[in-house]
Amino acid sequence: MFFTIIIAFISLMGLIVIHELGHFFVAKKFGVRVDEFGIGYPPRLYGKKIGETIYSLNLLPFGAFVRIAGETENIDDARSFSAKPIWQRALIIVAGVVSFWLTAAFLFSIVFSFGTRIAVGDNEQNLENPKVQILAVGPNSPAATAGLKPGDAILKAKSPNSTVLIGKVKEVQELTAEYNGQEIILTIQRGKDVFDIKITPRANPPLGEGPLGIALVRTALKSYPWYKSPFEGIRATINMTTAVVQGYGQMIKNIISKKPAGVELVGPVGTFRLLAEAGKLGASNFLQFIGMIAIYIALFNILPIPAVDGGKLFFLAIEAIRRKPISEKIEQSVTTVFFMLLLALMVLVTIKDVMKLF
Repeated sequence: MFFTIIIAFISLMGLIVIHELGHFFVAKKFGVRVDEFGIGYPPRLYGKKIGETIYSLNLLPFGAFVRIAGETENIDDARSFSAKPIWQRALIIVAGVVSFWLTAAFLFSIVFSFGTRIAVGDNEQNLENPKVQILAVGPNSPAATAGLKPGDAILKAKSPNSTVLIGKVKEVQELTAEYNGQEIILTIQRGKDVFDIKITPRANPPLGEGPLGIALVRTALKSYPWYKSPFEGIRATINMTTAVVQGYGQMIKNIISKKPAGVELVGPVGTFRLLAEAGKLGASNFLQFIGMIAIYIALFNILPIPAVDGGKLFFLAIEAIRRKPISEKIEQSVTTVFFMLLLALMVLVTIKDVMKLF
């Protein structure tokens, strides 16, 4: 568990470092002076100046940063950020966001190259290592009480009269419908562990839930040749991005119609917990989850909220329309207010995540 947490921490740090490298490389490309590229936040532990840029390692290991001349204030320097055309400044900002999508596509490409599990239909044949896996577990359901978790695979089911090897979703559905109210035994695979659990399907489940309170999917192993995997990685990134945007749209509709939002915010603690769970299911699941996190961060970062990259783009758009920049004082004040709001939200979410651990 400790090793998994360390890997999760390094992975998240890696995402942030790659994000800042996006800003760094494009700024350098346009001839903007970069004063410092740092891993972690000050105080500085070590720094070495190469050319005009200081490369530093800092004490607080919670991210990375790039200090670009003229990014936060107008300075009289032809090589400053503020002196560059709007389109170049916009590309420097966008580069950090794009780096998240490129990282996701790269990770998905690796996964597809070595093989990953994809959803397949019950009637599909000639599959490699098909399994029936749990997608979700309903709260207060027999599955939750028995300790079943998303990602678990159901290998076989023992009823009072027979033992059934599970290879299709409908086999689980038929068995639980036949033996509702009676105890059955499921053989579960979780990562490398295989074990039996006793569970009693409900005779009268709540509306929208089945006898066990689980959502199931049939999966099979799928891999692509090395020359096809990058294209599949790009396709998966686009599909995942589209799905997340649609999810946000549904969330907004739910809030407007006064329904449950249907999503849950998680902070660093919650993310580490989810990464640890993904790590138990193997390297493929772990890499896919990191890619998914990269997409979520990219979409959040592009929102027109001051204190994130999308907010900077928003101010640049206003500057382009007005043909003059917004007052530095106003921009800094607005950014500070939104930064404090985001920080407060992060603290509240972190407290909620910590409480869930106990």
